[in-house]
Amino acid sequence: MGVIYAEIELINGDDLALARRHIIGEEEIKRITVNMLVDTGSVYMCINENIQEQLKLNIVEKRKRQLADGSIVEYDIAGPIEVRFKNRRCVVDAMVLPGDSELLLGAIPLEDMDVLIHPYRRELIVNPEHPYFAQMKLK
Repeated sequence: MGVIYAEIELINGDDLALARRHIIGEEEIKRITVNMLVDTGSVYMCINENIQEQLKLNIVEKRKRQLADGSIVEYDIAGPIEVRFKNRRCVVDAMVLPGDSELLLGAIPLEDMDVLIHPYRRELIVNPEHPYFAQMKLK
């Protein structure tokens, strides 16, 4: 199928909560638009230290993960992050990879936003069966 990237907006979820309570203004919400690798082989979303610093995301915990080669590594988990793609949004925490490592949009945010990979166009799309809002099965 090839490598697929998507333009994704990442927003500091704590800032959004503060803005909703009128503690900070909309212009103070930290956000960034990035080009992320759509990686269905990755369960979680992965950002890098540079993005974590730009968005001023809190480290909420540390978790161990198994890499594709079988090795076990420990990463910081940062969040909350609101993820936006077209008319979809979700809130997730993300693994923080070192330096300026490639950003990965994994299966959890893909499922939560009800988006799909279009294999012929090689792009991320909103699920055509649910074009106006995300829909998920509860069972």
